[in-house]
Amino acid sequence: MTSPDPQPPPDPLADRKDRFTALFESTHRALLAYAVRRVAEPADAADVVAESFLVAWRRIEDVPSGDDTRPWMFGVARRVLANARRGDRRRLALADRLRDHLTDVVPPPDDAGSDVERALARLSDDDQELLRLVAWEELARDEIALVLDISRTAVRVRLHRARRRLADQLAALEEPLKRSADGGQVMSRWARARPGIEEA
Repeated sequence: MTSPDPQPPPDPLADRKDRFTALFESTHRALLAYAVRRVAEPADAADVVAESFLVAWRRIEDVPSGDDTRPWMFGVARRVLANARRGDRRRLALADRLRDHLTDVVPPPDDAGSDVERALARLSDDDQELLRLVAWEELARDEIALVLDISRTAVRVRLHRARRRLADQLAALEEPLKRSADGGQVMSRWARARPGIEEA
């Protein structure tokens, strides 16, 4: 009686490819949306996504499964963006100074952007990112904790403070309207904006 042919050993490379393919299929759309919202040009978003998946390929054994996969990839993309911004800082320094000069010479119109966008722009980068993860990516606190690599408690505290600072900036933008003339009447256009801020 002949013995059965021995089974070939598993192929580690094939397993890595399968895992990476599944990762790409399940996260690439969400990751591209994450990147597009944080860069000026779509081509830059494509670069961020490509670099993020390169990191994922190298660290495929570290990629979590299930519901943690997407926020883990957001965390990778966030670090890729941070590295790119640090690398571009010197190159863009002159352009930033020129933009500041042009803003002084030709100030932007008063109605450029929404009230919320102007208030958000006054916040720190960390506050902006936290609020965008809630409003744009619609992540829960546990998922945000994974993206930012902090505890859920820290997310809750930072989110509370970021919302309060955003409300303060909205109030600061509102103040000139309250001082509008016409018999001392208060003229405010923030009544409809408040619910949206609370939802964010």
